[in-house]
Amino acid sequence: MTNWVEQEFATADLGDERLNQRLAKVVETLARQPGKSITAACRGWSETKATYRLLEQDIGWDCLLQPHWDSTLARAAEHNTVLCLQDTTELDFNGRKAEGLGKLNYDARRGMYLHPTLMVTPERLPLGITDAWMWARDGQQPKESERWLEGYQRISELKQQLPDTRLVYVGDREADLFTLYQEHTAFPNIDYLIRGKHNRKLADGRKLKEAVAAAPVLGEVSFTLPKGRKRPSRPVTLHIRATQVVLKQQQLPITVVLAEEQNAPAGATPISWMLLSNIQVETLSGAQELLNWYLCRWDIELFFKTLKSGCRVESMQLRSREKLERLLVLKMIVAWRVMYLMRLNRVVPELSCELVFDPEEWRIIYASTLRKTPPKDAPSLRTMLHLVASYGGYLGRKGDREPGLQTLWLGLERCHDMVRAIQETKELLG
Repeated sequence: MTNWVEQEFATADLGDERLNQRLAKVVETLARQPGKSITAACRGWSETKATYRLLEQDIGWDCLLQPHWDSTLARAAEHNTVLCLQDTTELDFNGRKAEGLGKLNYDARRGMYLHPTLMVTPERLPLGITDAWMWARDGQQPKESERWLEGYQRISELKQQLPDTRLVYVGDREADLFTLYQEHTAFPNIDYLIRGKHNRKLADGRKLKEAVAAAPVLGEVSFTLPKGRKRPSRPVTLHIRATQVVLKQQQLPITVVLAEEQNAPAGATPISWMLLSNIQVETLSGAQELLNWYLCRWDIELFFKTLKSGCRVESMQLRSREKLERLLVLKMIVAWRVMYLMRLNRVVPELSCELVFDPEEWRIIYASTLRKTPPKDAPSLRTMLHLVASYGGYLGRKGDREPGLQTLWLGLERCHDMVRAIQETKELLG
């Protein structure tokens, strides 16, 4: 599956063509073994040394990520609406001897923070990473709330390159900042959708929650709430209300959508989501669209899970934060690719597997897994990804769901090893 790397890094410009080629080669190496260390993923000392040399170059991490940004924008241009998901995660490097790390939630834990922007379609197909904020708490950093404002500004700037695509900034409760709503008046070319945290004062003297709770119920929506931390997956039915209000501070108009769960199971905390947006809502379908967009925000949590559990970024052992950041952005691209394959299987499963697999690759995987001659025509993407996921523990029984991220990244590692071994054996034996 090397063709995607060549395409993804076609615009790489590190000032030296040899560095451009090395960058693509390193990402290809890391993608073959997402969860392995550099030494385990590389084939021999020369490849390992080339990888470390790239990370030691005096190159900003944004230069390494730039070709992926370019490819992401090209994919985004093919869609009418793109959601720009943002959130923050902590990376725990406690015990590592890297310079430049800071404290996390308490002094004894050392690490850094990551705040990326993940572009996805409303159908939840991840298009790529378009921005990132990385920092360590050392007492000299600007206010951390600025990451949300800078993220909004960055998306507004990208809008100039995507004139025919609607961009929607999606944030969780941390993004409920009055200064961000002010930013929209200065950068009105994109929309925002943020989960409310503060019960703000309105121009008419009421509070935000009071006003939306008094609005009539537009209807109900039902869906399955994904499994979360200490929370099982369960069906949910929400009553939907929506209204337009004016914030007292600077008389800013805003739309509020309230989604409240009815008849929550015993012991479960009822869901109550208050969503704030510049988009006007007057019907149930309009409110449901915003709610569906907000549910897509869960994908950035899946991205963090893939980055930490699949790519094992918290196991990276480098001597400085600058090197960690360079390796981290390359791992982010690999994590995106794993998610992209998973979602392709769910969005366009009927397409040919040659969308992501080279002909020789899928034939080797097909023959080795099923122990029969591969067909003349390429099978579907779903067929091949099921075969790949079977190496990661996916059983494919009747009633089983589609392969998840973990079975897919484990399967990819084993399939890469198998394909490489067979290809190299064929070359040696002629």
